[in-house]
Amino acid sequence: MVTVELFLLNCIIIVSEVFMKGCYQMARPVVAIVGRPNVGKSTIFNRLAGSRIAIVEDKPGITRDRIYSSSEWLDQQFNIIDTGGIEINPDDPIIQLTKIQAELAIDEADVIIFVVDGQTGLTDVDKEIAQYLYRSQKPIVVAVNKLDNIEMLANLYEFYELNLGEPHAVSGAHGTGFGDLLDAVVVHFPQERVELSESDAIRVAVIGRPNVGKSSLVNAMLGEERVIVSDVAGTTRDAIDTFISTEDQDFVLVDTAGVRRRGKVYEKTEKYSVLRALKAIEESEVVLILIDGSEGIIEQDKKIAGYAHEAGRACIFVVNKWDIVEKDDKTMRQFETNIRNHFQFMTYAPILFLSAKTKSRLQHVLPTVVEVAESYATRIQTSVLNDVIFDAVALNPHPTVKGKRLKIGFSTQVAVKPPTFVIFVNDPEIMHFTYRRYLENKIREAFDFTGTPIHIIIRKKDDERL
Repeated sequence: MVTVELFLLNCIIIVSEVFMKGCYQMARPVVAIVGRPNVGKSTIFNRLAGSRIAIVEDKPGITRDRIYSSSEWLDQQFNIIDTGGIEINPDDPIIQLTKIQAELAIDEADVIIFVVDGQTGLTDVDKEIAQYLYRSQKPIVVAVNKLDNIEMLANLYEFYELNLGEPHAVSGAHGTGFGDLLDAVVVHFPQERVELSESDAIRVAVIGRPNVGKSSLVNAMLGEERVIVSDVAGTTRDAIDTFISTEDQDFVLVDTAGVRRRGKVYEKTEKYSVLRALKAIEESEVVLILIDGSEGIIEQDKKIAGYAHEAGRACIFVVNKWDIVEKDDKTMRQFETNIRNHFQFMTYAPILFLSAKTKSRLQHVLPTVVEVAESYATRIQTSVLNDVIFDAVALNPHPTVKGKRLKIGFSTQVAVKPPTFVIFVNDPEIMHFTYRRYLENKIREAFDFTGTPIHIIIRKKDDERL
């Protein structure tokens, strides 16, 4: 390979590592979308999310729980929350719960988009909500929705009466005005960074649905009652960082059991801890995904694990409460098989069985964390990587597609945490996803990537000889 190509590849590696490092050092800001019912919050949410995630219907009260997604503007990534409509002093119990959910979203948010209806005009409910939002002391950006054409822009000015700054005209239905709206939102994003690079400590997030024993596990690992433990779901008020040290390694444990409690509504809402878990995941390197061994796997477990997988973090499944499971010599193997069947997208993650209460098998946790953290930071020599890829192709060539054969050229690792590889081919469009998976499996067979996802990027190589 010529010197210029080597220089360019080194540049790719350096830039990619800086980018990936920044991804796990900065927790994404949170933007909550709030307002009274039927002003178009879900339509705006779908525009920002880039897909039709929230149900949109011209009927009040469709969105009841908070819905989460992510978005990006001017190279700044952030999480967004869609909420049910706020109604002041509602009598309907369901609407009361919806209002509480919106209040939770406001508590979790860094910035609030207050959506009002530009066609209906300013209402007394809008004014009351504005007063409530003002008391939250959070940055507020007013979005005047449904201003679908230029003739309607005059409706914008009455919303200055809210005294929440300059209102922004948008049309969720047509997608207009979002540039100015997002410009106003991102200026309020916090700039603090979590300087992980200053310490060799491994940051470990402990996540899971309510009452699976997250706080108990943290306390057992610490050897003291550092975190409040209760058998009532939702006891932990905030994510708590705790530093511990062994002879060979330092760790920072993050317990992410939930947000501030406001009565029993939290016990009925499995989504309440999502934002805290997301923040902890984004600031961590290794994630312990707790599963209640006495209850088995439920859908919420898969959603929570998916957050860690999509964030590209090293993962370990921890089956807790194993002491109260009725078992024989086949129970553990059957439970492990069940996990593999439910989490087929995370076959790389090791599985630990333990009891935080009795501390049985607890000694395996930190050594496994160290093992997967090392895999997470593994770099493969370029020549060795190419040998593995070429051997894999020779053993099982990609089938022809419409008479055209995929040709694989140079491969290189461009980042760690997670390990990320670029494979140059003659035509990325004809590579089937199953062949990408085949190459990933061959890489895993050749190198120890226990506990870590790996990313494979297919790029076109502009070389007629390829």
